[in-house]
Amino acid sequence: MLEIEIDGKQLQVPDGSTVMEAASKVGAYVPHFCYHKKLSIAANCRMCLVQVEKAPKPLPACATPVTNGMKVWTHSEQAVKAQKGVMEFLLINHPLDCPICDQGGECQLQDLSVGYGGVESRYQEGKRVVGNKDLGPLVSTDMTRCINCTRCVRFTTEIAGLMELGQAFRGEHAEIMPFVEKTIDSELSGNIIDLCPVGALTSKPFRFGARAWEMSRRKSVSPHDSLGSNLVVQVKNDVVKRVLPLENEALNECWLSDKDRFSYEALNGEERLTRPQVKQGGKWVATDWQTALEYVANALKLVRAEHGAEAIGALASPHSTLEELHLLQALVRGLGSDNIDFRLRQTDFSIDGRRAGVPWLGLNVAEIGSLDRLFVVGSFFRKDHPLVAQRVRQAVKRGLKVSVLNPVIDDWQFKIENKLQVKPSGVVTALVAVAKALAQQSDQVLADAFAAAAASVEVDAAAVAIAGSLASGKQVAVWLGNYAQQHAEASKIEAVAQEIARLSKGKFGLLGEAANTVGAYLVGGLPSKGGKNAAAMLSAPLKAYVLFGLDAELDTQAGQGAVETLGKAETVIVLSAFKSEAALAYADVLLPIAPFTETAGTFVNTEGRAQAFYPVVKTAGEARPGWKVLRVLGQLIGLDGFGFDKVEDVRQVILGAAQQVDSSRLNSAITVESFELGVLAQGVERVADIPIYAADPIARRSAPLQKTRDGQAPALRVSAATAAKLGLEAGGKAKVRSAAGAVTVPVAIDDGVVDGSICLAGAHADTSALGGLHGEVSVERV
Repeated sequence: MLEIEIDGKQLQVPDGSTVMEAASKVGAYVPHFCYHKKLSIAANCRMCLVQVEKAPKPLPACATPVTNGMKVWTHSEQAVKAQKGVMEFLLINHPLDCPICDQGGECQLQDLSVGYGGVESRYQEGKRVVGNKDLGPLVSTDMTRCINCTRCVRFTTEIAGLMELGQAFRGEHAEIMPFVEKTIDSELSGNIIDLCPVGALTSKPFRFGARAWEMSRRKSVSPHDSLGSNLVVQVKNDVVKRVLPLENEALNECWLSDKDRFSYEALNGEERLTRPQVKQGGKWVATDWQTALEYVANALKLVRAEHGAEAIGALASPHSTLEELHLLQALVRGLGSDNIDFRLRQTDFSIDGRRAGVPWLGLNVAEIGSLDRLFVVGSFFRKDHPLVAQRVRQAVKRGLKVSVLNPVIDDWQFKIENKLQVKPSGVVTALVAVAKALAQQSDQVLADAFAAAAASVEVDAAAVAIAGSLASGKQVAVWLGNYAQQHAEASKIEAVAQEIARLSKGKFGLLGEAANTVGAYLVGGLPSKGGKNAAAMLSAPLKAYVLFGLDAELDTQAGQGAVETLGKAETVIVLSAFKSEAALAYADVLLPIAPFTETAGTFVNTEGRAQAFYPVVKTAGEARPGWKVLRVLGQLIGLDGFGFDKVEDVRQVILGAAQQVDSSRLNSAITVESFELGVLAQGVERVADIPIYAADPIARRSAPLQKTRDGQAPALRVSAATAAKLGLEAGGKAKVRSAAGAVTVPVAIDDGVVDGSICLAGAHADTSALGGLHGEVSVERV
């Protein structure tokens, strides 16, 4: 610890601290533009000049390390004179367009110019003008306002992981620009809007939408990926105008993914469902809530009376709230059925009944930085979990070594120490090879269940390298990604991954697919007494379905096959915030429920943290919170346990008085009594990723997100070697045929895809005809 005096106040700070950090501890504000606590030091704006004893001239507080006995004055005559001089230079070329600037009212330059700017400019020459840049559909530019603080450049390189912006030219001619003919395509690109201290980078969807002082700021929680990022939702006249990050160091820090930031655009789109509708004589008729709910209650009671309760099934989105999922499973079980599931894209359910508790990440998100070894199995990591990947990226800089096993190795924009790339049907065998090598290197014995399988598996160099990395670690984690959980042999993958974690003395966890995957397990949103799982419900039609918060043709592994199955049912009840063409075809009742901005509820993120949120705007039209709709339905049917007046009452039933998850319930362990290797497929296999902006109903309806590169229609990605064997060419088209159907898609060469396989996204109308997300396919040139 070092002694320092700032503005007459004595304090101690750790060795290596800067004057800026020390000043913040004593509450001394030092004006700055280029400095940001999460970015490297640039010291190029010079606004933070301070007076330091014995220094011949003012020094930048952000880049000056503390020395023992140092004396600093942040607002002395010398310091303020230097700061005012810098401000005068910054304003020389800055346009006087505050009244039409989207940053007006929340602009650092505007604020600091009041305290440090002059009354009038001494600069008589013409101001320079800088041409605007096309950064894509999310970020708007007015580059004449840029003060070259380089925050955006450092963010794209250091946090997002890829240098997409740079500074060209020198002196007065310096400009921030992307590479020639390139846009910013990072899934974290919107953060440069927050970082920009002036109006050079602003939100394109929000542009000219409202003034900062006209909007109310309300807290919320992201309904998308499993991190549960904290949000500030800005509202004007009961319309969501903008979404910003709410700083939470334990979760999203001060960042937000573009999906969290821009998906709100879907909430007032044309597909919003705002009135209950009932199909009569093949035509949709708008009706009132009482009529619609009585129709639903009578339809469910009729099916139960004529066909038995087992003819009723419910499918729920894992993006639903804890309260909604609890009441939905209570409704289904109150009717006498056990057919309920939220695992819509899962294929293998043989692990049911063997879990010790609720699967979770295995550690707190904030602990990721302390790991020194990480093994990620079956994940499109950067797109599935953008801010978790960002944390891992920072940990890699501090020494974390990451190993990966996946059929497709994408650019995660950090160094991957070891890669093991195999066809989908070879994932289990490859994992057994890693476990076998790890047991040998650590002088341990494989569990009896794996001994026979391991004896027939050859260990290659890649497996040895991964095993060696894990064996040498002190803080180890093994994670299963979304692809591994959706894999056709997910139970075997989970069993071997758990064994690898045991052998490496590491923590084993699952990266949850959705905002409330952990919560859905907690409330029992899956069969528990022999009921049908999601795949079974969509392979053979039931008499009645309740669909909660999902688009069946895009959110389930069955794809178009789900539409065909639902079309054969007597009654299909859809509770959703949106309507789709497919739902209009197979549904009998459409009940408009509120999205996350219009309802109260709780999400439990991947680390088991329960986060409650409340409505930020009034419900659109006649939409109602989902938990209230389910409560009334339960009462109309005559079920017990639905007499809730407040959402907090429902939450208390689930979580107890503490309103938090009992940590003893979080346990990713499974029992493994027997184990057999799968059969390696001989033909071409499909790997299906779920595109980041197609993963849930809200994101896929956000127009700005769909205009990005990640929102484009899927292409068939294939390695050059496999393309040559199949006669495919980049830019051409290919027909892909599965047992369920065929689609024609463009071809893109991507050597990140394992030979002998193709990567073709699911959750998209262009590929839903293929049915399941896995299996052998035939591919031919068109």
